[in-house]
Amino acid sequence: MGSAMKDEIHATGRKRTSWWRSSAALFGYVFVAPYAVLFLVFRIIPAIYGALLSFAEVNLAGRVKLVGLANFERLLSDPIFMKSLRVTLVYTIITVPMVICFSILMALLINRSLRGISIYRAVFFLPVVTSPVISGVVFKWLFGSDGPMVSVSSLLGLSTGSWLGSSTLVLPALALVQTWTRFGFDMLILLAAMLAIPQEYYEAAMVDRAGVWQRFRHVTLPLLRPALFFVLVLETVGSFQVLDSVLVMTGGGPVRGSYTLSFMIYDQAFNYTEFGYGSAVGVVVLVIILVLTVIQNKVLGRAE
Repeated sequence: MGSAMKDEIHATGRKRTSWWRSSAALFGYVFVAPYAVLFLVFRIIPAIYGALLSFAEVNLAGRVKLVGLANFERLLSDPIFMKSLRVTLVYTIITVPMVICFSILMALLINRSLRGISIYRAVFFLPVVTSPVISGVVFKWLFGSDGPMVSVSSLLGLSTGSWLGSSTLVLPALALVQTWTRFGFDMLILLAAMLAIPQEYYEAAMVDRAGVWQRFRHVTLPLLRPALFFVLVLETVGSFQVLDSVLVMTGGGPVRGSYTLSFMIYDQAFNYTEFGYGSAVGVVVLVIILVLTVIQNKVLGRAE
């Protein structure tokens, strides 16, 4: 009799546990559902539609005509696409190291137990939540022919003129804008990774008389590898998708010196109304990003 009661109690307990887990899972799905619906409607479905559109031509009346791989064949012989691909690669090579290095530096600066340090962290994060259009307008004035950057260059003996009017300086100028608008987000990611490093490692390094640079090189940097890989992927994707600052500051000029792939998608689709051709460029950008991410994962992220 006692054994039967124990079995019944255990069975009742298992039922309650199963019901509780099912209820918790149901509540979880309820809370996730709004984001999942928005992600599906505004991300997944448009991406699928854009991929399908790359195999077609669409006129202003909305009529769709399937053309197969014609849009992609046109890309291979399009000098404008090749130009925009080179511009985007150069921009990425300039921007990504700049953003990551500056983010690491700022994370190191705010990784301290000082009074009011949270205020500094909030201030450094402000550019992330600032409108890209507003940032673009401000930096357009800074790098313009009447802006302070021209005056600073003149004081240094450099006759640069407007940075945005120079095909040589326009990409570094846009890279500085990207650094300003992106470093706060990466800084918080790297700061969280730094705060997770056990202090015992630093204490052991100090016992071995390791200096500041040695502690950073042999303790901080290796343990930041997962966060650095994540930030690297984010910034690479962000560099290939840059549009707001280009649209506001340069319009793809001068002489297509800032004509990035994302701007080409916008230009072909909305200025020339070639939605199928613009979608084909978008598909190519997606493939390039996937390939670069796989390479980065093989080289840097395999341990994580």
